[in-house]
Amino acid sequence: MTMWVFGYGSLLWNPGFPVARREHATLHGYARSFCMRSIHHRGTEENPGLVLALDEHPGAHCKGLALAVEPGHEARTLDELRERELISSAYVEKMLDVQLEAGGTVKAVTYVIDPDHVQYCGGLPLEEQAQIIAEAVGGRGPNTEYLYNTAAHLAEIGLHDPELEWLSRRVRSLTA
Repeated sequence: MTMWVFGYGSLLWNPGFPVARREHATLHGYARSFCMRSIHHRGTEENPGLVLALDEHPGAHCKGLALAVEPGHEARTLDELRERELISSAYVEKMLDVQLEAGGTVKAVTYVIDPDHVQYCGGLPLEEQAQIIAEAVGGRGPNTEYLYNTAAHLAEIGLHDPELEWLSRRVRSLTA
């Protein structure tokens, strides 16, 4: 049986595991947003950055990629994803139905935000998000790099995200 992972942020451009197949997919009931303070990868405890998370909202949807893990790499992929994504327990791992653009539905390992976690910051105004992203740097590099790579890869695969596009333009102007 194929193991699927739903990518909506850095997994789009840096999955970190062997991908056998990529499919455009939609996850219903969740919205992609910069609603998680990053204290490890894209910021520090003293100067947190922001990373994308899936925030549960009735009627919302998120377009991303369903990534099929190369057969034989399932256990290692899950271990590595957990090490990467569950570093601070702000994400919750769920098996959720994602609708493939080509037709059909698959269960995919999906990391969503825990709205009760201290790192949750849903509802920040876009300008405040831009100011934070423009300044923060963490263990995996500048927060700007995370934003720019994600926005570029969404555009590259034909997925339109107006908020990320606005943030990318605004952060570029702040850092110019």
